[in-house]
Amino acid sequence: MLERINIHSSISVYEQIENQVKFAVASGRLKEGAQLPSIKELGDRLGINFNTVAKSYRDLEVMGLIYTRRGMGCFINKGVREKCIQDCFARIIKRVHEVVQEAKAAGLSKKFLTDIISKSLAIESELYGDVPKEVVALIKQKY
Repeated sequence: MLERINIHSSISVYEQIENQVKFAVASGRLKEGAQLPSIKELGDRLGINFNTVAKSYRDLEVMGLIYTRRGMGCFINKGVREKCIQDCFARIIKRVHEVVQEAKAAGLSKKFLTDIISKSLAIESELYGDVPKEVVALIKQKY
């Protein structure tokens, strides 16, 4: 978690950081009270501007997901897992629905959509990473 961002993603860098924290809390990989990397440490690790990390942390704090202890760092708030689960599910459902509607509007078949989803589920890939070549290869198939 928080090991990689993709500057070529349609998701902004600060939002990728926020989402990774939410996803980690929702999945149980980050527990309440867990400390996040410092702004400087995370900026160095990801090779991004510290202000971008600071914006992500401020947003997460405004959302009530983390809190800051002056001189000690940022920590996951108590009782936020359910909120993260709900937020993540809502985000994913909305995005999947939008993609399905775009695919239908473009005339893609249900079978072709199912093939794309099956291939994506079968391949190990990084969050916000490049689309694997096996999935990109589907572009050349008849839909």
